[in-house]
Amino acid sequence: MAKSDIVIAGYAETPVAFRSGRSAYDFAGEALASLIASTGIEKDVIDGLSVTVPLSEASNPFFAVYMTEALGLSPTWTNYGGIGGCSATGGVARAASAIRDGYCKAAVVLSADAPSTNWRANYGAFRGEFQDPVGVQGPPAMFGLLMSRYAHQFKLKDEALGKIAITQREHALLNDNALPKFKKPMTMEEYKTSRVIADPLRVLDSVMFCDGANAFLVTTRERAETWGIKKMVRPAAYAELTNVNGNQACPDITETGFARIAPKLFAKAGLKPADIHMFQPYDDFTIAVLMQFEDFGFCKRGEGSDFVLATDISYRGKLPLNTGGGQISAGQPGLASGGLNLAEAVRQLFGEGGRRQIKDPKTALVTGIGVIPYARNWGTSAAMILEA
Repeated sequence: MAKSDIVIAGYAETPVAFRSGRSAYDFAGEALASLIASTGIEKDVIDGLSVTVPLSEASNPFFAVYMTEALGLSPTWTNYGGIGGCSATGGVARAASAIRDGYCKAAVVLSADAPSTNWRANYGAFRGEFQDPVGVQGPPAMFGLLMSRYAHQFKLKDEALGKIAITQREHALLNDNALPKFKKPMTMEEYKTSRVIADPLRVLDSVMFCDGANAFLVTTRERAETWGIKKMVRPAAYAELTNVNGNQACPDITETGFARIAPKLFAKAGLKPADIHMFQPYDDFTIAVLMQFEDFGFCKRGEGSDFVLATDISYRGKLPLNTGGGQISAGQPGLASGGLNLAEAVRQLFGEGGRRQIKDPKTALVTGIGVIPYARNWGTSAAMILEA
């Protein structure tokens, strides 16, 4: 089976909520029901399931099995994604492989989490003295270190980070699924005067945890057509790297896995950065977005600030950025967040962006970031190019 035969034939996304009081299973059921309704498929044709390890159920090693019970599925292929915000795009890639190898015919890639209601994560790793619950105190402080180092090496302009935050907030205002808390415009003055939480990182550089879910139907084009599905997108290329510079005891923490995988990704798709019609990067913090502009060749390393300030990154612009608001302004539904950016890319390619619809998009670049180790770059870098 040719790789071009694999498609994403449907997507679903729940509105996110803060302290919803609901479980990951509950949100997963809502996302699956919405996916079935939008595609018109019968639930029993689903014979593959990929789920993401959720923060709200991280202590449960059998979450994937219990999820099949909760949803009433009996898959012949199951995947438990443990690469954090990379698990959605990684799940699509792994589902595509499973379909090509005959392990299943129609897989659902599902991410559901409720960390603002139920937090069960443990970032202890093997250097617990530097991780939660003591020491550096989680991702904001880790990214504070990364941001500080980047600013030492390169030219980092507050106005560029502010533009990223402000543009994504403008997009969130047009997204009915975004957190109500973010349904107000942001000014540059508000950004610059926002509270510093991990010097030099500000609160408006950061995401807010919430609860929610998303789901994607991965199958063959032929099978989707027999079910009467008209809209679908093709994963043209995928690449990932875990533990960049892992053989170095003291690596440069501003060197990311994206810089390593980007040439391979574009070569697989037969494209170059100028061919990308929208950029939907994982955006737990604004500095990560700025660095990814560099890593994927939209500008040179160290020139991210100038590129952002010189480029229209609105949904109307030259390189639309996180047109649903991203996680920074739509909310971060825990480790289901990797699917939030993917869902927006599929939505836009389906022509269902509503008031924020990009004009005639043909391609999208979606990324994921997984785990934030102490004094290193983020753990996993994953990226996927989608074609309409």
